Amino acid sequence: MLENNNKKWDFWIDRGGTFTDIVARDPGGKIFTDKLLSVNARLYEDAGMEGIKRFLKVPHAAKIPVDSINSIKMGTTVATNALLERKGVPVVLLTTEGLKDQLRIAYQNRPNLFDRKIILGDPLYDHIIEVEERITSTGEVLRPLNKEKLFNDLRKIENIKEKSCAIVFMHSCKFSKHEREAEEVAEDLGFSHISVSYKTSQIMKYVMRGDTTVADAYLSPVLNKYIENLYSEFDRDISSKISFMQSNGGLTNAALFSGKDSILSGPAGGVIGGIKTSALDKQHKIIGFDMGGTSTDVWHYSGELERTVSNRIDGIRISIPMLSINTIAAGGGSILTEKSGRLIVGPESAGATPGPACYDRKGPLTITDCNLVTGRIQADFFPKTFGDNSKKSLSLSASQNLFKKLSRKLNVPMEEIAEGYISVADNSMAEAIKKISVQKGHDLQEYCLTVFGGAAGQHACAIAEILDMKTCLIHPHASVLSAYGMGLAEIRTNKSMIIEKNLNREALLESAFIADSLITSTTEILEKQNVSEKNITYVIKIFIKLDGTDTSLDLAFDDITSLQSKFSETYLRLFGFKPVSKKLVIESVFVEAVGGTDVNMKNSKISKEFTRLKPVNANKKVFIDGEWNHCQFLPIENLSKNSIVNGPAVLVGSQTSILLKRGWEGTLLESGTIKLKRVNFFLPQKHTESAQIEVFNNLFMSIAEQMGFVLEKTAQSITIKERLDFSCAIFDRDGELVANAPHMPVHLGSMDSTVKSIIKNNSTLSPGDLFAINAPYNGGTHLPDITIVNPIWNSKKSEIIFYTAARGHHTDIGGLTPGSMPCNSTDIHEEGIYIDNWKIVDNGVFKEDEIKDKLLSGSYPARSPLTNIADLKAQIAACKKGEAELLKIVDKYGLETVFRFQELVCQNAENAVRESIKFIKTTEFTYQMDDDLSGAPRKINIKLTPNKKDSSIEVDFNGTTMQLESNYNAPLPVTRAAVLYAFRILTGGNIPMNSGIMKPIKIKIPRASMLSPEYPAAVIAGNVETSQAVTSALLMSFGIQAASQSTMNNITWGNEKFQYYETICGGTGAGIDFSGNFYEGTSAVHSHMTNSRLTDPETLEFRFPVILEEFSIRSGSGGIGQYHGGDGVIRKISLLKPMMISVLSGHRTVAPPGLLGGGSGRVGSTSLLRNNGSLEILKYADQVEGQKGDILVVKTPGGGALGALRK
Repeated sequence: MLENNNKKWDFWIDRGGTFTDIVARDPGGKIFTDKLLSVNARLYEDAGMEGIKRFLKVPHAAKIPVDSINSIKMGTTVATNALLERKGVPVVLLTTEGLKDQLRIAYQNRPNLFDRKIILGDPLYDHIIEVEERITSTGEVLRPLNKEKLFNDLRKIENIKEKSCAIVFMHSCKFSKHEREAEEVAEDLGFSHISVSYKTSQIMKYVMRGDTTVADAYLSPVLNKYIENLYSEFDRDISSKISFMQSNGGLTNAALFSGKDSILSGPAGGVIGGIKTSALDKQHKIIGFDMGGTSTDVWHYSGELERTVSNRIDGIRISIPMLSINTIAAGGGSILTEKSGRLIVGPESAGATPGPACYDRKGPLTITDCNLVTGRIQADFFPKTFGDNSKKSLSLSASQNLFKKLSRKLNVPMEEIAEGYISVADNSMAEAIKKISVQKGHDLQEYCLTVFGGAAGQHACAIAEILDMKTCLIHPHASVLSAYGMGLAEIRTNKSMIIEKNLNREALLESAFIADSLITSTTEILEKQNVSEKNITYVIKIFIKLDGTDTSLDLAFDDITSLQSKFSETYLRLFGFKPVSKKLVIESVFVEAVGGTDVNMKNSKISKEFTRLKPVNANKKVFIDGEWNHCQFLPIENLSKNSIVNGPAVLVGSQTSILLKRGWEGTLLESGTIKLKRVNFFLPQKHTESAQIEVFNNLFMSIAEQMGFVLEKTAQSITIKERLDFSCAIFDRDGELVANAPHMPVHLGSMDSTVKSIIKNNSTLSPGDLFAINAPYNGGTHLPDITIVNPIWNSKKSEIIFYTAARGHHTDIGGLTPGSMPCNSTDIHEEGIYIDNWKIVDNGVFKEDEIKDKLLSGSYPARSPLTNIADLKAQIAACKKGEAELLKIVDKYGLETVFRFQELVCQNAENAVRESIKFIKTTEFTYQMDDDLSGAPRKINIKLTPNKKDSSIEVDFNGTTMQLESNYNAPLPVTRAAVLYAFRILTGGNIPMNSGIMKPIKIKIPRASMLSPEYPAAVIAGNVETSQAVTSALLMSFGIQAASQSTMNNITWGNEKFQYYETICGGTGAGIDFSGNFYEGTSAVHSHMTNSRLTDPETLEFRFPVILEEFSIRSGSGGIGQYHGGDGVIRKISLLKPMMISVLSGHRTVAPPGLLGGGSGRVGSTSLLRNNGSLEILKYADQVEGQKGDILVVKTPGGGALGALRK
């Protein structure tokens, strides 16, 4: 590493949204820091350049002399802010013909399960051109690119030179010929910027690569303009001396810095700074914890940078290698609220204006106010920059006045409430850390918590205690560590290439040749940035996955045997069991070239910051762990090197303060870093009950979500792994729902029936036993939904204390048709293998041979039993993950405490539902469905009778159609699930999903009806279709929403070798939100009882013999009214081989009704365009033999409107 011996300055800058942090190294090697407002138009154009001028004493209006600069390394949020504020340049999207709406529809799922009004982000493009071209997944050119037509289409666009162009064609990641041809046409027409998907992202997923390309086109011109403005501040060309931090954690020069690479530019500096500074103190396994005013970033490091290619930034998918940083909405400015006795932190933030209540600008209570009221921060140690005139101290009285109101309401002292809120925030941040560490098999006791950001020092000890970590490090530049990290970073570039071949000798050899070519190309890029080849090191990875799955693991190149062994070991650590299949696939090869850094940290001399308030020694009272303590407030600058300070104490720096809790000691190391070490252990402090309710609610929900993570990553079928048709939940010892992660709504209220069935039918259970069940007449829903139930025993193995359960939709479980969704079943056994109360694990032993025999038994055996078994093992792994995490909290808090707060969490949900019931009136409502295939009418009758005395309600379905001969019967658990979902939608808010929701609700359903059939009636469509109708009927009877499409449009196709199942989105109904405001329905999104994803079109065509010809929004299909219903979609799939097609759908003859006079949505249709040109219209429940060249056409219904059009 090189010293700065050329008598010039180095500047490392992190331009954030609110503040710009500057670290300057003078010619003598001294380090200085400064912090400026990022936007202050009255004083300067750019904060970073203003900071440089101040250090160099250059007049404000003068140019910066390049001769005074050794280097400038920057991170910037300019592009990120343009994305968040939607201030990029206009983008023209060129995409494959038929797929103009694919990026808008994406994977069809809604972002928040229980929102009435579904809000999807606006696309970044404002003009779409469908390009006449098509290449298949094998590289066959079906339609050559029509250059002449494309040129003429583009010429019609006005002001083309002010616009950017994004080019996204199907399968271009592997076959880029057409994209390159389109790029040439676009270049001839003079677009300001052109982004092509084969360059922006090497990932075989059209939607993810497409979003990335559009974002790059949208943001790159903004970034380029910003860089031009920076250059104009210097007296001559600075380009060779300035570099920018990329989202991957490496620096690059401006010419190579694009919009897609800049999204995490600032936070990436913090990761590098945290890693490098921790290494000085011999810490190489670290958790980064960066807590700011609005949010907190956490990340994991154990020897190499962790990256992910699946990133969502404000709803936009950015699919390039980016540092894996988990951001949560909890910071010093997080707003505090109280609802039904729960203390809720965030996600909203008070920001800088008005800021927390203590800023004395009429702001709300925040975490900063909690720290002030409990004495953890003191107004005396802050500059007088607050109040309306920005000349006052922090106002303790402003915080106390608001806390006093809350204290009177809850009858709890305000300091206890404040510490309760801090506890909620600390636990939320700890859960975020678990997701990046414990959830991936890392033992946090081996790790150090590296703390930075202005607010983090107050919370470090508490979060470490929650996570059972024993060491924290806080660097002297912790408050500007992202900027410091810019200076410590290396120049990096990376490239990858898709392989998608089975792991064998030939494929491995091909991968090695490709890696060699990638080394050459990345080396050339670094050499152009003046990095000598001798100073370049390489990271070479091969990404391997199980055949038929999408979860790849990155491994170092090795021989086949070693790769197989490493894959199995890594898979076991991540997911808890070894992979079921031994067939591995090489997904891609990745090469990163890394240049050296020119900074030697050991020789950097830390100097004091520019003007800062100097704290003095003080002794004050601080409320910690439920009691007031006398605490020393010690200025960090007064501490002696290697001296020890015992907690409780507060160490005060010029830009941060550190709370040292009881049982901790702090030491100022030679490097200037503060090391916190836990030396004594105390029982967890019991905070106010309201805080504990929220903590336990979040704990239970986090466990259910961790179960879902394991199931998603380890399942083999597309239905579970990609379409995410599964649910995971926790139940108490009586089978009552404690927590259900927001997975699949139709599962949410029905799994408790399954668990109770296992309890009822097994008088004796033994540790190590697990059960499988799909029986609709004994707690199940329909046969493809198999549930694994796992009893959890206490430490003595003497009694069951909880249950975990995982339900997954199996793509095929037998039955009349491939995909197990027959349209014509009249008996439950025609729908697949019936599994009732079956012990699948006996005393810890998985009964693989027995389950295989069961799957292959009967008249209609399962067609892919090995896939079923792989998915069942994944479900068992998910249940065991839940068990491990539950036992941890029992061990930490004690069983009685866990039981108590489990009951309080449920009671909290019950109270919230009772409040919402108060607004319901006695109502009768009839919802018409399509007539049964026999011609008999079908309807759902509902009578709501609220009880004003106790805020309960009776939901009576008398008058509903009796049991059907067809398979549209909904088993009782499905009907209960629809009722629970509807009341959850009615209640709104962030209430937990548990058994408390159903406590105030009494359901009356006539026996042997369509909503409570009797064995052996067929039920396959009741789960997916009738449940949708019940939900729409309830929401209409509440008077809050018109009918959505009220069907899942279930389509299955396949044969004995392959099976595929998908549900297709439509329009939602217009409605009334929680504030009483009317809203229009949303187009092309899943609603109500399903939220399953669609398989990416490139993956679909790669795995199955089909071509996606069209996927578009069905314009005008939403109901017409004062507030229109959302539109449905059109989906056309061309068959490349003969296969059986089965359809289960609804609203093909009766339209989804509107509300308050609003018009109905248009009905849907399903048809088969035969290869001879004839059109065959299918019934709402139908099946047909498709032939090669046939095209399946599905048009889904629109949602109903709200209010009649005014004449």
